[in-house]
Amino acid sequence: MDSQMLVALGLSLVGGLSTSLGALFVVLSDTPNMKMLGLLQGFAAGLMLSISFLDLAHNAINSIGFLKGNLWFFGGVIFFACIAKFIPEPTLGPSTDVKRRKKNVDDGGKDMGKKHRRQVLYSGIVTAIGISLHNFPEGMAVFLGSIKGMRVGVNLALAIALHNIPEGVAVALPIYFATESKWQAFKLATLSGLAEPLGVIIVAYLFPSSLSPEILEGLLGAVGGIMAFLTLHEMLPLAFDYAGQKQAVKAVFVGMACMSASLYFLELSLPETMSL
Repeated sequence: MDSQMLVALGLSLVGGLSTSLGALFVVLSDTPNMKMLGLLQGFAAGLMLSISFLDLAHNAINSIGFLKGNLWFFGGVIFFACIAKFIPEPTLGPSTDVKRRKKNVDDGGKDMGKKHRRQVLYSGIVTAIGISLHNFPEGMAVFLGSIKGMRVGVNLALAIALHNIPEGVAVALPIYFATESKWQAFKLATLSGLAEPLGVIIVAYLFPSSLSPEILEGLLGAVGGIMAFLTLHEMLPLAFDYAGQKQAVKAVFVGMACMSASLYFLELSLPETMSL
């Protein structure tokens, strides 16, 4: 492994592990109430929608054309809509929150609480997968940027690090509420960030010989469809239930604005010949 590869790997680790900082904001804070869960879930939904439509789907359409980009995107939507019917209900650990137990005193309340926790867990797992695949090309960008020079590589890694902090929140938040385990939330958010150095390794040794850029863009477009379906099917209903529609919608747009701003500043840090 040459020095250039080591530098790129180190820079990608800085960017990727910043998802852990986002997770720390979740696990080190006091347990939010249910309204706060709804607001944060709405915020995370805004992050997801911004990534899905304004980043992954947008890049796929620009790279492989309007028709192919949309086919990949809606293919992802249909694929996840089909497999979601066959996902078994996860086994969640018993709740340690006495107040939350008291709120679900009757069987109907218990069933509804369990259903909501299942939905939150689904959203956390698929968010982690989607953000991992979203981070993968960022690792490639760090590698290519470091080839152009240390200044470009460092600036890009720092921009990605700031960009990945809210992504860590989006992963850790639903996992923490569903499993009530701070360690599980932190671990999954950290693992989602490790897709970035993996992208460095892949682009250094395999890409583009074993995977065409068109297929890669199509797959990322499909990931955008999966993330959009999950957000609209699972995350937004939870946000509406816990925070109310008006407050949840405001949180969604705040999340979209934050992610769009981070994507903009990340794009500014790229050289003219590169794009995420």
